Amino acid sequence: MAFSPARVGALVMRYLYLMRSSWPRLAELVYWPAVQMLTWGFLQTYIRAQAGAAGVGGAMAVAGGTLIGSLLLWDTLFRCQLGFSVSFMEEMWSRNIANLLISPLRPIEFAAALMAMSLIRMAIGLVPVTMMAFWFFGFNLWGLGLALVGFFLNLVLTSWAIGLAVSGLVLRNGLGAEGLAWSVLFFVMPFACVYYPVAALPAWLQTIAWCLPPTYVFEGLRAAVVGRQLRADLMLEALAINVGLMALGAAAFLALLGSARKAGALLSMGE
Repeated sequence: MAFSPARVGALVMRYLYLMRSSWPRLAELVYWPAVQMLTWGFLQTYIRAQAGAAGVGGAMAVAGGTLIGSLLLWDTLFRCQLGFSVSFMEEMWSRNIANLLISPLRPIEFAAALMAMSLIRMAIGLVPVTMMAFWFFGFNLWGLGLALVGFFLNLVLTSWAIGLAVSGLVLRNGLGAEGLAWSVLFFVMPFACVYYPVAALPAWLQTIAWCLPPTYVFEGLRAAVVGRQLRADLMLEALAINVGLMALGAAAFLALLGSARKAGALLSMGE
């Protein structure tokens, strides 16, 4: 069977109806990003005030300005991955995954629908928060221009690669593995250098950090905010790594799905 956009669209509509029917689902998408943005925004304001009192306001203010930008980009990565995984988990929680996979829906169409939902959920949560960051703290993420395109593209691809792998693991191991959907990125976070440069890590950890696409994005953000530089080289290197990660994530998803089918795990999903 050929790839069917209609089947993808039908599945996306199913998830949109679920969101529309429950206002807490929508509120939650904005609540946590807003709370974190306000917390880090006030911390940045405090750092700027203390730096000004110490006579180093200019340098510290610019460096502190990366805090909100880093938070917003980290939330882009986290919310996009979570949007992918939560939409998948909706099928697991409702014990509907077996019904989907015995229907004409192909795995690639299922993954495409999850990717579309990850973008929708991420946009609902982060667009209002980026506006709040501008209104309250004067940080305009959209003012980064062309660099922002590279940041978003690489973070979205990373989130999809992780989402595919995690979904495959849950398919194979059941709902006992669902905690990975919320925790896996926090293991990556210290090595992705979200709030500090790669140079702050020990030399042996820097090698690991440069294997992760988000590291290039956050280094690129600091270059854009502090040095006013567009580091296209960093974005291209991240893109090359992301292509490999997407291939690995897709291969893992298909392999784990095939293993779950052979083991009969799809009809006995549970803890």
